[in-house]
Amino acid sequence: MARKMLIDGEVNASTTEEAQYDFDLFVIGAGSGGVRASRTSAGFGAKVAICELPFHPISSEAIGGVGGTCVIRGCVPKKILVYGAAFSGELEDARNFGWELNEHIDFNWKKLLHKKTQEITRLNGVYKRLLANSGVTLFEGEGKVVGHNDVELTEPDGTKRRFSAKHILIATGSRAHRLAIPGQELAITSDEALSLDELPKRVVVLGAGYIAVEFASIWRGMGASVDLFYRKELPLRGFDNEMRAVVAKNLEGRGIKLHPSTNLSELSKTEDGIRVLTDHGEELIADVVLFATGRLPNTKRLNLEAVGVELDKTGAVKVDEYSRTSVPSIWAVGDVTNRMNLTPVALMEGTCFSKTVFGGQPTKPDYNHVPCAVFCIPPLSVVGLSEEQAVEQANGDILVFTSTFNPMKNSISGRQEKTIMKLVVDSETDKVLGALMCGPDAPEIMQGISVALKCGATKAQFDSTVGIHPSAAEEFVTMRSSTRRITAGGKPKTNL
Repeated sequence: MARKMLIDGEVNASTTEEAQYDFDLFVIGAGSGGVRASRTSAGFGAKVAICELPFHPISSEAIGGVGGTCVIRGCVPKKILVYGAAFSGELEDARNFGWELNEHIDFNWKKLLHKKTQEITRLNGVYKRLLANSGVTLFEGEGKVVGHNDVELTEPDGTKRRFSAKHILIATGSRAHRLAIPGQELAITSDEALSLDELPKRVVVLGAGYIAVEFASIWRGMGASVDLFYRKELPLRGFDNEMRAVVAKNLEGRGIKLHPSTNLSELSKTEDGIRVLTDHGEELIADVVLFATGRLPNTKRLNLEAVGVELDKTGAVKVDEYSRTSVPSIWAVGDVTNRMNLTPVALMEGTCFSKTVFGGQPTKPDYNHVPCAVFCIPPLSVVGLSEEQAVEQANGDILVFTSTFNPMKNSISGRQEKTIMKLVVDSETDKVLGALMCGPDAPEIMQGISVALKCGATKAQFDSTVGIHPSAAEEFVTMRSSTRRITAGGKPKTNL
């Protein structure tokens, strides 16, 4: 069938000269973005190939797996462990709901680890079948760009093959970054954290982002003592400051020891474990030290700069609004571009790429109102602007509505942990600019709220919506009085 392609910014009908290429599209990297782009491109009639490293739960330069970071060593297995860790709090709370439980309840880490591995292995197979059913050719091995339209594939046995393609898509994701300090080799990253043979009893986590607070919650929920170190005053830099403070308070309430404005300076091996030295002179002994200090784009072995593809100082692929690189035939989506590093965003970018190149529908990814969640316990979820971002971007006054309350479940269980909800509103237009929540089920609630913000909902429309009672979610439609008004050019203020 005829295909429409974006050539030099214009959509033109495909010509017979395409026959000189082995494929219309060759994708390097079969993670979320690469698989989505492959399948949707094939759906438009393109002849598509994709390559990926052999499957293994822990990645390296030689192993990876179809499904990528999210499915194999990221969001999915992490969420499974979060579910497992959350049961400890649920069991504590159950006693005041009439459940007579023994004081000592055993947790079998190896059983959960086995179940997690079973699930990611199953999903690896699911993704392979999705590609096959879409007519995409899958190659196992390492891909490298060797020309504007050429890919070299090194198979697991060392055999090298070369393929030509009208378009090449880079979708190789990112890899965990290690802090360069003495003894860094004694630390682990999130890859290894998801596959530890034994559950640690003493854990040190370095970092303040998603991965750091999530793994701190996981290990604490499973009974380990956890010390969390980070450079700033609060965790989760870039999020709303009021919500960051709530997360920090909840982490402490769950028994995690926080060490703000503190970095690690050295690790060393002792008979009792790993000796951890901080830049404040503190000393701890841990069974496991997790470096959750960010991720770097996976471009090191792709040979991109040699063929003219521009990278930024972090190694990320530079792309335009349509995900096109400095070489017109080479494109990139997902974390390797370091734009907005979330799995659903990579899916969006992959779909937009396919529409642009093969669907005759030039489409730019829309990064407005992208919801996200941090699966600490309890979770944080947001969509739209934080209070700080709204004040910075607004031309007029900003209204902030907040509700802090003890969830009904906690009133019976006795757990001292409040839920907080927040709406950030443009006072002139009444448009809701941001919605934020920290508390049980926050991500499930925020997915629905994000649809409203995407549609341009106003505060009046929130107010006119009938709530579901009794639920926490109804608070979002019952916040009638503003907590504070920030005048144009003012500074955000919180109640904390």
